[in-house]
Amino acid sequence: MKKIAVVILNWNGAQLLEQFLPSVVAYSEEAKIYVADNASTDHSLQIIQSKFPQVTVIKNDKNYGFAQGYNVALQQVEEPYYALVNSDIEVTPNWLLPILSLLDSEPEVGIIQPKILDFKNKEYFEYAGAAGGFIDRFGYPYCRGRIFDTVEKDNGQYNDARDIFWASGACLFIRKSIFRELNGFDKDFFAHQEEIDLCWRAFNLGYKARYSPDSVVYHVGGATLNESNPKKTFLNFRNSLLMLTKNLPEKQLFPIILMRLFLDGLAGIQFLLKGKFAHCGAIIKAHFEYYTLINKNLKKRSGKQAHNYYQSGSIVYRYFLKGGTIFAS
Repeated sequence: MKKIAVVILNWNGAQLLEQFLPSVVAYSEEAKIYVADNASTDHSLQIIQSKFPQVTVIKNDKNYGFAQGYNVALQQVEEPYYALVNSDIEVTPNWLLPILSLLDSEPEVGIIQPKILDFKNKEYFEYAGAAGGFIDRFGYPYCRGRIFDTVEKDNGQYNDARDIFWASGACLFIRKSIFRELNGFDKDFFAHQEEIDLCWRAFNLGYKARYSPDSVVYHVGGATLNESNPKKTFLNFRNSLLMLTKNLPEKQLFPIILMRLFLDGLAGIQFLLKGKFAHCGAIIKAHFEYYTLINKNLKKRSGKQAHNYYQSGSIVYRYFLKGGTIFAS
């Protein structure tokens, strides 16, 4: 058995598999490669069988979404290290070697993210993960190399390996033992921010997440659900509130939730002023669904909520009022 499993979740992504699987197959000699298929109705399986016979297919019986799709598929994967890779990721030579070295030599490191650059503009970081993720006091995610919609050019400024708070689900490495200890992703999230919730729960248990700049991948981003889709707005706003409810320290839980509800209202007004009425409606829908899920998610709290979860006070204040568009350590 090889030490690492590269697992690509797929749903009707035949074109993406044709485009991006070749790099994974070519540069992943150290790994066993799986495609976990969420009951695709296109010709995804035929493409794998005909063009990539060395890839093992795991057939989920329905489209479970990102979170539960991985949970179901990974029950069949026994390699000690998981590489969860989006179907729109291009990998580079030797991308796995720095990761394997870290996991073998530093047992306290449970989760790793590589450097994620933009496939369409390869000199720049990619929105979803960049050089490793953090959250502010109010739970807003941001990255080294990307704060809100401002993405930096990669000039080597983040070529230092360092601990981070969350790793992007676009390309996330995690020990099998930790993934199973955490019972995987929260299936109620369906998709979006489930990886931040997973990393936060791991952090609460004392595990470290690490950014490894020596491993480089390129991500298309938005290939399955782009920024203009109100469904993405709905999932992001709802899941952010669910994540905070599960993971915030007890004394900070309700004050921060109230602040987030207020800030979400301001975001809704901004969408209205821009004429993006469907996105404003998505925030309202997210809030109403959140209210129905509060009690369920309060019961998911582990009782181990670390207080030092945030990197900065308010990234909203620093970005929108102070003009802070670059990561500040």
